[in-house]
Amino acid sequence: MLPLYPEIKPYRTFQLPVDSPHVLYCEESGSPDGAPVLFLHGGPGAGCNHNSRRFFDPEAYRIILFDQRGSGHSTPHAEIANNTLTDLLNDIDRLLDSLGIERCLLFGGSWGATLALAYAQSRPERVSGMVLRGVFLCRQRDLDWFYRDGANRVFPDAWDELLAHAPDKDDLIGGYYRELQVSNDIERMSAARAWANWEATCASLRPHPGELKSNNEAHNALAMARLETHYFVNKGFLAENQLLDNAASLQGIPGIIVHGRYDMVCPLENAASLHAAWPESELRIIRDGGHSAFEPAMSDALVHATRDMLQWLTDRSA
Repeated sequence: MLPLYPEIKPYRTFQLPVDSPHVLYCEESGSPDGAPVLFLHGGPGAGCNHNSRRFFDPEAYRIILFDQRGSGHSTPHAEIANNTLTDLLNDIDRLLDSLGIERCLLFGGSWGATLALAYAQSRPERVSGMVLRGVFLCRQRDLDWFYRDGANRVFPDAWDELLAHAPDKDDLIGGYYRELQVSNDIERMSAARAWANWEATCASLRPHPGELKSNNEAHNALAMARLETHYFVNKGFLAENQLLDNAASLQGIPGIIVHGRYDMVCPLENAASLHAAWPESELRIIRDGGHSAFEPAMSDALVHATRDMLQWLTDRSA
């Protein structure tokens, strides 16, 4: 089983001003002459971390990370103004233009997969390929599975904790969204931690203390909760079933879809439906996998996927 690559540090970090008031944190690591790959983090609001660089061979890839608006080290923190899907797609263009990159590989998990698909469908000429994990299509049925009826039947104990803090049990997403706008810091952080803890609990087959601690940390929890509820009350700023309906736009773009059999955040049906609509994709179902990219079986599959995609891109270039 392949582990993640060893930890590396970026050889360049920079701030990229976009629409006011947002300034994005960006970094490059690996080989400056390598195949460019853009890491798209999940959430929305999860941000990148030092492990985000470790899915790629640093001697072969030019690894580009950025924190989406309101996430991670980008400023202002947890800001939802001027923060829509269209804004994020434009930010990717700005980032690639600033780096002189015409086309690159997209690597995204969960919401990062949503963003990768939306970008590839609107700018296919800029995408050389995609590696997607834990596909989230942001349909009403996907939101209902995780925030109305579905995952709650597998994690009833964690669901009770989420409900205990819910301002509106009949409109879970909307209630949390409104609570996270209040000026009372204690109420806002209590809601943010409850929201983030629900997702972290469901993300792994086995309890992962590191992920739970990271998601519960105030800075991360607030960004995750505010941005996720903001995007989800707006259905991700996508038309219902948009990503599947527009799958024909992906023609000519190769992809590897890695999805855990026991993903409780984004059920496997998401990946299977995408694969059926995207002939150039390969679906790899991970028998011992959940949603998290950092479970051993999922990390192994993702490292294999980036190796295989690199070989495919090299062969095509030759």
